[in-house]
Amino acid sequence: MELGNRHALDLWRDITNSAIKGDGPDLTARQTALLLTVHLDEERHTVRGLAKRLGLQKPAIVRAIDALQSLGLLNRVRDQNDRRNVFIDPTDKGAQRLMDIATIISQGLNSIPLQNRYDIDETRHTYAAE
Repeated sequence: MELGNRHALDLWRDITNSAIKGDGPDLTARQTALLLTVHLDEERHTVRGLAKRLGLQKPAIVRAIDALQSLGLLNRVRDQNDRRNVFIDPTDKGAQRLMDIATIISQGLNSIPLQNRYDIDETRHTYAAE
């Protein structure tokens, strides 16, 4: 069984509203995806690697990195073995921001009554049709 479409969208809205009301910066979806990728993936990333991983153009990745670095959520670190390469590394501040978001998500999931967590046939529809 799965979370119904309506409940999933309600949860996403509630999580987004909570996240933007918090003390942390208001991140775009692109910045959030980039931050999650850098912090959760085991390997170190370059701009080129992130562009490929996220399916975006390098200029879009660079703009997102610039914004996240200015907030202290990511760092650019030059490769000591090949000074031409620059890695995008996670920061403690970025990890804390993601932990704050994870807490909001957990609280949101836990607030859904058990009987509403599962998709029952009467809730199967798309919002494009409404």
